[in-house]
Amino acid sequence: MSTQPIKVLIIDEMHPSLFPMLESINVQAEYCPNVAPDQVREALEGFDGLMVRSKMHITAETLELADKLKFVARAGAGVDNIDVQALEARNIVLLAANEGNSQAVGEFTLGLLLSLLRNIPRSHSQVQGKVWLREQNRGEELSAKTVGIIGYGNMGQSLARVLQGFGCRLLAYDRFAPEKISLPVERVTLEALQAEADIVSLHIPYIESNLHFANDAFFKAFAKPIWFLNTSRGDVADLQALVQHLKTGAVKGAALDVLENEKLHMLSTQQEEDFEYLSAADNVILTPHIAGWTHQSYVKINEVLVEKIVALQQ
Repeated sequence: MSTQPIKVLIIDEMHPSLFPMLESINVQAEYCPNVAPDQVREALEGFDGLMVRSKMHITAETLELADKLKFVARAGAGVDNIDVQALEARNIVLLAANEGNSQAVGEFTLGLLLSLLRNIPRSHSQVQGKVWLREQNRGEELSAKTVGIIGYGNMGQSLARVLQGFGCRLLAYDRFAPEKISLPVERVTLEALQAEADIVSLHIPYIESNLHFANDAFFKAFAKPIWFLNTSRGDVADLQALVQHLKTGAVKGAALDVLENEKLHMLSTQQEEDFEYLSAADNVILTPHIAGWTHQSYVKINEVLVEKIVALQQ
């Protein structure tokens, strides 16, 4: 690695473990978590790297004055707030930390699934209200189910690992990297997954071709009623379609850690209608985009990014 310090601008809140890690690899960090998004363009001049979370979209305009920028490091998994083409046009490398919170996402998705199958949130609320219903909350065992995992990157693989102790059948579909799928997980087509699955979990990124991947036709294609989980990105599931299939029973229950619009005070009329149904339904679990949000993943994300910065310099 070069003996000249690498200068990195950090524009989001980061776990304090990051700074000694950067210092140990000869990276000089300028920590500006309170910088206004419209000030980042000018601030980037002279920096070798930029570290972000989800504070702002990194566009071609953001990068106009970045005369020395070699990499943008995303402290998290999704990179939908970064214009990848703009980076490629400038030969700027994109570093993401998908590995850093994959265990957290796998564990959390399992927690959502067990909560759905065993009616845990609903029965908890009932007991809080001094309502004691046992038969009405008789649940389902995971071991007898076929679980379909759509998207088999770090997050999908993590879910598969934590599920292997339950004795359920595991199917996976990944249109970009099917070679990642290996036994005991069965590699299948989307159509085969829809024919066999009792449970479906989405682990796909938001890219333009994945907008409303889970739409009306998607839900109609399943041979059996399913439980549906999404811990990836809200835009990949059409909530209006999901609501309709929950109403018909084609979807037996849903757990959503992400929504199409997570600014709940700024919902469109249709989004408000869908949200009202989902939030009132006793077979739906909603959480505030926290699947990858653990104390441990906060540190692991930093470790992954630092390793990738080191590799970039070699």
